[in-house]
Amino acid sequence: MRKISDTVHSDVLIIGGGSSGMCAAIAARKKARSCGFADKDFQVTILERNRRPGVKIGISGGGKCNITHDGTVDELLEKGFFRKSEQRFLRHALYAFSNKDLLELLERQGLRTVVRYDGRVFPGSGRADDVLKVFERELESSLIQVLTGERVKRVENLNGVFRIMTETREFSADMLVVATGGVSYPQTGTQGDGLKIACSFGHKITKPLPALAPIYLDNAPSRTLVGVSLRDVTLKVETDSNSVARTGDLLITHKGLSGPACLSLSREVAEMRVEAGESRVMIDFFPNCSAETLGKKLQEHAFAKGGQLIRRFLQQQTTIPSSFVPLIMQRSGIDQEEKWGNLTKKARRSLELVLQNFAFGLVKAIPLEAGEVSAGGVVLKEVNPKTMESKKCRNLFLCGELLDYTGEIGGFNLQAAFSTGWLAGWSVR
Repeated sequence: MRKISDTVHSDVLIIGGGSSGMCAAIAARKKARSCGFADKDFQVTILERNRRPGVKIGISGGGKCNITHDGTVDELLEKGFFRKSEQRFLRHALYAFSNKDLLELLERQGLRTVVRYDGRVFPGSGRADDVLKVFERELESSLIQVLTGERVKRVENLNGVFRIMTETREFSADMLVVATGGVSYPQTGTQGDGLKIACSFGHKITKPLPALAPIYLDNAPSRTLVGVSLRDVTLKVETDSNSVARTGDLLITHKGLSGPACLSLSREVAEMRVEAGESRVMIDFFPNCSAETLGKKLQEHAFAKGGQLIRRFLQQQTTIPSSFVPLIMQRSGIDQEEKWGNLTKKARRSLELVLQNFAFGLVKAIPLEAGEVSAGGVVLKEVNPKTMESKKCRNLFLCGELLDYTGEIGGFNLQAAFSTGWLAGWSVR
């Protein structure tokens, strides 16, 4: 990758060399070339605080990199972003640089991708570093100046020109793109630098909260449950005034919960905890049944299978791991050797309640640093969704996880970072 020594001025300077920053740089070069600018007459620079750009890409998906999600733009918006305000904001960006555009870019560089059964797209090699290498080659062929080890400390705008001060030197630029990410995975360099820069230009910041994060419980799960996976259950978290739920797979960890349903719900739980205190965690093992339907199902089964052990029935349910069966029986007040034919109506009602409201403890914490992304960031209404340009400062562009949107697990956040970065870079004048 091309590096040069001290640079006084750039036409476009991008702070942050992650997914959105690299896309912004590539798009800015492409736009300049389309407008007839020779590369030597239009300088595009990335300032990256790490030794290599794209560090977070390299570790995403456990090193496998869930690049994006399959489907149309409208399908991505509907499946990946549940809040209408986020869907409206991201629509222009995802159409400007869609998942199809992203995959074409990767394929031009020889990277084959695969679509999994659930729509998630991964590099065919299974290595995140191969995705990063594609972007490094794109930066090189676009003659982007990449300066690593440069942490920006302060940014000013004097008479329409941006002055950017790092820990060691000073830069200037006509147009500035801030693509520093949020505050998750701080070991990768995402420590909120961009939020401070945006704030210095008058932007309002929604307080960062964890998203796509594990949930830690006040009492750690027993050793017999750690490592157990639950399939297609509903995770419910409630306070005295509110409740949220998500259906999917769960994983019991030594500190609490993880897995898709937990990660998806973590943002809402974090927001709920800001307004309320105690948050109770429950599991519904029959998410597709109403209380009335489940009651009828158990009653009919008891009549038809009176000689069957109740625990045998529970062990046959695909949503109930065998390690949970003794706990369910105990919570319901039913003997482990009880048969359906001897079960009282009161005991059956107790079992129904436990099966759909299995108490799993209280939320102790949702670690911000362990989230795959962070919620919060620059308030969306202060950024033009058609260009990613700040409404507070001309020629200042903001993109990626720095903005106040959060997608679901499945490649949606990475696609949004690529798309908003591309739109920001293409919109430079």
